Amino acid sequence: MSSIGTGYDLSASTFSPDGRVFQVEYAMKAVENSSTAIGIRCKDGVVFGVEKLVLSKLYEEGSNKRLFNVDRHVGMAVAGLLADARSLADIAREEASNFRSNYGYNIPLKHLADRVAMYVHAYTLYSAVRPFGCSFMLGSYDDDDGAQLYMIDPSGVSYGYWGCAIGKARQAAKTEIEKLQVVDMCLSQTQLLMIELLPPLEMKEMTCRDAVKEVAKIIYIVHDEVKDKAFELELSWVGEITKGKHEIVPKDVKEEAEKYAKESLKEEDESDDENM
Repeated sequence: MSSIGTGYDLSASTFSPDGRVFQVEYAMKAVENSSTAIGIRCKDGVVFGVEKLVLSKLYEEGSNKRLFNVDRHVGMAVAGLLADARSLADIAREEASNFRSNYGYNIPLKHLADRVAMYVHAYTLYSAVRPFGCSFMLGSYDDDDGAQLYMIDPSGVSYGYWGCAIGKARQAAKTEIEKLQVVDMCLSQTQLLMIELLPPLEMKEMTCRDAVKEVAKIIYIVHDEVKDKAFELELSWVGEITKGKHEIVPKDVKEEAEKYAKESLKEEDESDDENM
């Protein structure tokens, strides 16, 4: 009975006999059913990409954005229930604003991620509320800490990443991100084991200009053309190229990235056909 949540999924404050909180798991399921979002941390900034599914041809282009400005130096990419994500974006903005008012400088991203994560976690403790049905990534860049990328899930857990993916194609996107790591196969086994403990080599040396193309390519690769017909690609970045401000990627750069992604997919398809 407990394995399917019967009687133990009515409240976020109730544990099942096997130690599960089903309301939190249901919130994570809402994220898994959402469009994919990825973030890549580069040497000079952070790049976000979102596969925004177009559910109706009547939607105005550019509506229901899944990329938000939290502060001048902090961006946010979301997957899951959009209304919940907007609420958390407002909470994050309030935290950033209060910190600047009290201390006179921009809030460090780790501090912001911890504060918002605690707020999210609080909604998993009481029967009068429900968990937030979204996961989100926070990215920033400054001269002191450089590029930073954090992800918070519906349980309120916060982790720092070099590359992160959330949404329905999370696992496939994660696999593609891991492919960005280039390792010399002539290295010894000991050296390879040491490298596994370090950030991905190519990703660590990648610039935001390069990462935009790779992010677009990954979004196009993981998009399911059978189940999800149309989508809009949203791209944003924060880093040296934007002078530390989170901004939407310029139209010409986005078009160049999409062209690169489509050509790469075409080349891979032709290569697969030849191998067959």
